[in-house]
Amino acid sequence: MRLRRLLGLLCVCLALTGCSALLERDYATVEPHSSRFWESEAAGTLRAENYQDIVNDLLILIGQHTESATVRLYNYEDDVTVADALERATTEVQQETSMGAYAVEYITASSRSQRGYYEISIQISYRRTAEQIQAVVNATSIEALPSLLETALDEGRTELAVRIGYWGEDGQARVEEAVAQLREARGLTETPAWTIAYYPAEGPVGLIEFVMESQETPVSEENEENLAEES
Repeated sequence: MRLRRLLGLLCVCLALTGCSALLERDYATVEPHSSRFWESEAAGTLRAENYQDIVNDLLILIGQHTESATVRLYNYEDDVTVADALERATTEVQQETSMGAYAVEYITASSRSQRGYYEISIQISYRRTAEQIQAVVNATSIEALPSLLETALDEGRTELAVRIGYWGEDGQARVEEAVAQLREARGLTETPAWTIAYYPAEGPVGLIEFVMESQETPVSEENEENLAEES
């Protein structure tokens, strides 16, 4: 038991170190401030030289909750190929990456041919706030969840989003077991069940969202009347 608790604490410590995003399945690690993703002579403009760069650029924008941006796309020679790459990349990010599935409502992209590159205009609509995205916690594995949930409850939070570095075949069952044990230990078994959502919807899970009901005791109608009379 002691070893298990130590492993959980180690997972939490690892989750809180570093600023790089965790791997999105087989995607390369995205370094938001890496010079290879930004145009040196155009402030605030991203660059891409291949399909994977487009995906990484979109993930950078989502991580910063950017609603509109410009990307310079190189090494593409015709409008049809560009349009196809943009459609595939936006669909992949929104449906197959954990952060895209969690945070994004939709992505639109339009292109305009320039001398030597295509100028891509990106528009992103979000279903999560910038604060919610920034509050996402990284964890190496499911073993870190009990400690993270304990902390969230102690801080009075009603939601928690955790990016998971490793997801096994029995991941969902282990998550539900951990939640059940925690709710029992905290005396919350009689409170409304928590909502647990997994992102993306298909394939290996990369992000888990917990929505916990408020633990405040509701005021009954009789108590409300008493409070009104006293005031």
